[in-house]
Amino acid sequence: MKEPQDGGSAERAAASKDATRITVEGQDGSTLDLYVLEETKLNGMFYLLAAESADGDGDCYILKDVSRADEKEAVYEFVTDDAEAEYMLRIFQELVDAESVKLTEETN
Repeated sequence: MKEPQDGGSAERAAASKDATRITVEGQDGSTLDLYVLEETKLNGMFYLLAAESADGDGDCYILKDVSRADEKEAVYEFVTDDAEAEYMLRIFQELVDAESVKLTEETN
């Protein structure tokens, strides 16, 4: 799993979902197209496992939905807390094991 390219800070991002592809827009206006590989809800929070390619090769990201109920578009934040990211990586690994997808954590 790779940290967002903004130096590791949590970047609030708006995403509009089109099938399994989302476009994440950063606060600076930059965009990143990602493919949703898996999604889950834990403790009332929605999380996405997304990758830069549809087959899951390359960099993967974990995002969480931080939307308010009155927002029309989903608002996601990259998970940058190490403990939360490691925990969610284990959860997603269990969810995708049946599909033979291997998730590994990238260390800096």
